Amino acid sequence: MATVLIIDDDAELLDVLAMSLEDAGHDVETASDGITGMGQVLRTEPALIISDVNMPGLDGFSLCKRLRDEGNSTPIILLTSRDNEVDEALGLELGADDYVAKPFSTRVLLARVASLLRREARRRGEGASETDESRVELGNLTLDRERLEVLWLSTAIVVTVTEFRMLEAFARRPGIVMSRDRLMDLIRGDDSVVAQRIIDTYVRRLRRKFEQIDNQFACIETVIGAGYRWKADV
Repeated sequence: MATVLIIDDDAELLDVLAMSLEDAGHDVETASDGITGMGQVLRTEPALIISDVNMPGLDGFSLCKRLRDEGNSTPIILLTSRDNEVDEALGLELGADDYVAKPFSTRVLLARVASLLRREARRRGEGASETDESRVELGNLTLDRERLEVLWLSTAIVVTVTEFRMLEAFARRPGIVMSRDRLMDLIRGDDSVVAQRIIDTYVRRLRRKFEQIDNQFACIETVIGAGYRWKADV
């Protein structure tokens, strides 16, 4: 089974989450602060990370940013006691794949964990059919699902699992306008209730990554009142 690393300075919550995840069939590792958790990520390479935001030393936002800056694309779920859309957007801007506000249902968290792990399994080709295409080439864009690799103008771009799925949704439907709800269905694949504006955060983050390579990048187009599309003629 997949190994899940839980990082939280609340010892009681840490025990509860560890037991719940173990009962669900996952191997679990724990850390009581961000610095220790960061070390465990580098040593053991877990399949998924659940991290509290508010921790001394190295908080969840900083841990997330540091991992992404180092090119680590391990799926990350951030936990916070602050039910604030600004905080959620910030976490996603920094590279988190999901965000759960306390207090939360353990059942909901387990569903989010299962959803992200399924995406990782599909990315690695586990359980995929022989006819499932793992590579997409569209103009200057190349996507390789098995390697979670994105190339633009032959230059690699580091992305999270969620960002990759959004790019794949665009690339497999060039020119097609997709609403925020449709994009959320394609990149999450669960029944999570998330503010539509979070899609805008993902799009903004992807645009910024492409613009770091190509300041003329304009393929992800906003269609006012409808959603987004990948411009087929670019």
